[in-house]
Amino acid sequence: MTLNYKEFGQGEPLIILHGLFGTLDNWQTLAKRFAENNMVFIVDQRNHGKSPHVPEHSYALMAEDLREFMESNYMYKAHILGHSMGGKAAMKFALTYPDMVDKLTIVDISPRANEGGHETIFKALFSLDLDNIENRKAADLQLQELIPDFGVRQFLLKNITRKKEGGYRWKMNLEALHTHYQEILAETVGDEIFEGESLFIRGGNSDYVLDSDMPQILEYFPAARLETVADAGHWVHAEQPEKLFQLVSNFLD
Repeated sequence: MTLNYKEFGQGEPLIILHGLFGTLDNWQTLAKRFAENNMVFIVDQRNHGKSPHVPEHSYALMAEDLREFMESNYMYKAHILGHSMGGKAAMKFALTYPDMVDKLTIVDISPRANEGGHETIFKALFSLDLDNIENRKAADLQLQELIPDFGVRQFLLKNITRKKEGGYRWKMNLEALHTHYQEILAETVGDEIFEGESLFIRGGNSDYVLDSDMPQILEYFPAARLETVADAGHWVHAEQPEKLFQLVSNFLD
């Protein structure tokens, strides 16, 4: 598994993992800022962006993808930051290969199983007739009925790209993500604990990390602390980028 990535800056390595339906570009602006003090790698995870599209998708496999990525780039220890699905992948990696993680940052996700909520999004995406769409505006109009939120539609439409012969195609492996959706929602557990410094950041308007999640977080990440970013939902890095940048920068320093 050779993951697509971009690299910025010099210093201690920091690897950033995006969430479901995302790509490395979601974090590029912040990555360039972190690169003032770190060598930053943003990666497309399997079945997303320009990384390989394969039938299998699980956190155990994503942890192995990250191990292979680090070793192929001569990294044997790095700071890891993950958001949502990327956060669960980062947790699984830290619990599987704790000696390969320096400081761990998890953005708006906890180890517990999630209840879902993307079913309507999957239905809307599968309904798009990409071969016959003339432009992004037409795609946006098709999605409006099932996805009224403009920001969510624009985020999702970053996953289509024009084909040379006309029409569009997905940048992500939509079939595989739908097939393995329950695995993406699953609880993240491990045989080991990660004793290193861990920062969990949640959006104040999000319910992905609850106060009641802290006992389980501390069970696996005993040195963890929790920070809440006010006026932010699940996409903390998009809604409050400056606050997230300061929290992470202070933590890494």
